[in-house]
Amino acid sequence: MCIALISDIHGNLPALEAVLADVRARRVDRIICLGDAALFGPQPGACLDRLRAVGCPVVMGNTDAWALHPQPHPRRDENSARIEAIERWGAARLTDEQLAYIHSFQPTVRWTLGTGVELLAYHGSPRSFHDPIVAATPDKELDAYFGAETAQVLAGGHTHTQFLRRYRESLLLNPGSVGLPYVVSAQEGRSYHPAYAEYAVVCCRGAAISVEFYQALYALEDLAAAVKSNEMPYADWWLADWMRAGGGSPQGS
Repeated sequence: MCIALISDIHGNLPALEAVLADVRARRVDRIICLGDAALFGPQPGACLDRLRAVGCPVVMGNTDAWALHPQPHPRRDENSARIEAIERWGAARLTDEQLAYIHSFQPTVRWTLGTGVELLAYHGSPRSFHDPIVAATPDKELDAYFGAETAQVLAGGHTHTQFLRRYRESLLLNPGSVGLPYVVSAQEGRSYHPAYAEYAVVCCRGAAISVEFYQALYALEDLAAAVKSNEMPYADWWLADWMRAGGGSPQGS
């Protein structure tokens, strides 16, 4: 049994299509999405429609829940205002059918990988989709998130960074982000979104569990065209955080 884990698509359809094509080539048995499917990208509705066509289980992420019940951003700085404006724009474009699909997302998803081997999928943590788990999160903090959980594989998104580590008796991983992965520029010390979409594949064969991370390339020009054609607010500001594989933004700045 092999499961492809995708997460944090954030309305980036070119990235989602790149990942789905890559996943098809690897002949996995199932796809599970760990949430944050639509908002903060140029094609929120199209990503939901594509995900629904795949027919995979989907976990409720924080921006998915926000799309159903928009709230003012707790921080009131300029960047937070821009983020909220983009998310409100995306939520307003969703149809009743697409909102009903988001309503079907689950807090967690459990999947049997093999005999006696279970995977637990969530967004932030099983406790809350806001919980930020990273590779360096201390075990004592993780204990508060997972309690007496016994699944052998624990998989979540939210922090947009691929990692794999041991936690107690389990493997703990994040497949990264399909639509908004992060890298830090060594020259500038700031984060950018690279020109690839991240995901992971978890396989169980007998008692052996393997985890592999992948990055699927796509054309940032396609993403920039979608941003402009859909008239997403703060388009230039949003695109400025993207970087091609060889450097440079899709605007050439």
